[in-house]
Amino acid sequence: MKVLHIDTNHDLLASGLEALGCENDFDYTATKSQIENKVHLYEGLIIRSRFAIDKAFLQKATSLKFIGRVGAGLENIDTDFAKEQGVVLFNAPEGNRNAVGEHTLGMILSLFNKLNKSHQEICNGKWDREGNRGIELDGRTVGIIGYGNMGKAFAKKLKGFDCEVLCYDIVGGVGDDNARQVGILEFQKNVDVVSLHTPQTPETVGMINANFINEFAKPFWFMNTARGKSVVTADLVAALKSRKVLGAGLDVLEYEKSSFEDMFDDESLPEAFQYLMDVNNVLLSPHVAGWTVKSKEKLAQTIVDKIKTHFFNTENS
Repeated sequence: MKVLHIDTNHDLLASGLEALGCENDFDYTATKSQIENKVHLYEGLIIRSRFAIDKAFLQKATSLKFIGRVGAGLENIDTDFAKEQGVVLFNAPEGNRNAVGEHTLGMILSLFNKLNKSHQEICNGKWDREGNRGIELDGRTVGIIGYGNMGKAFAKKLKGFDCEVLCYDIVGGVGDDNARQVGILEFQKNVDVVSLHTPQTPETVGMINANFINEFAKPFWFMNTARGKSVVTADLVAALKSRKVLGAGLDVLEYEKSSFEDMFDDESLPEAFQYLMDVNNVLLSPHVAGWTVKSKEKLAQTIVDKIKTHFFNTENS
């Protein structure tokens, strides 16, 4: 099979496909329309997030058998039309779930212990021990929204912290030894920390809004290492100002481009985002929770393994 790679990835992805007998071509700079003009020549497409794979694009991909998306989500692909066309979709949430779990935990511990704030103060010549007295995760109730690959990996990291872990998911029966699944009412009554681990779907876009936040019985900390568009930032900022939300760790932002790349291209930044940058109880990172040295390799290997299993195992031929 001829495979076109339109995003850079770990070298083992191309070498792994080559070992399976695939012919690799690489084009990291052509425009979407330029790629459309030649995509009919390929049976496979390897992407991350450079541009959306929409219906118009897929209609040009007349020979396409699979798309490998080297990441967790598939929101940049018209999945329904791809399946209608018989295109198999591979993604790799298994590849970066551990990285996301560690990043989320790191954000919580940094916020609880005011590490970013105290670091900046010391660099500016300020030594304030009392003002940087932290709080502990021990004895808190952590609530995870979305208990799939990412949510489960995060819950696993919480073992040993002596905190109660609850999970809420639209799919029943997903709880395990690391998290007890509950309904939304019990979830909103008890949690001290909310961590979002849902994919981007029509149902999850804007789900963290004023109405949702105000249903919680007590002030809470909010972590988002999932998708930025799941949060109405202006509503989150209002909750931070009122202390309904005590602090936030945000690896993803509503204002990101669809390609997850630089969001500072615009001349002016939204007022809500400016607030997030100015306060010391918010920790921001540039969509890197699943972006470690090790996860880059694991993501690539996961895609190779899935393609091999589906197309090249003799049991499936």
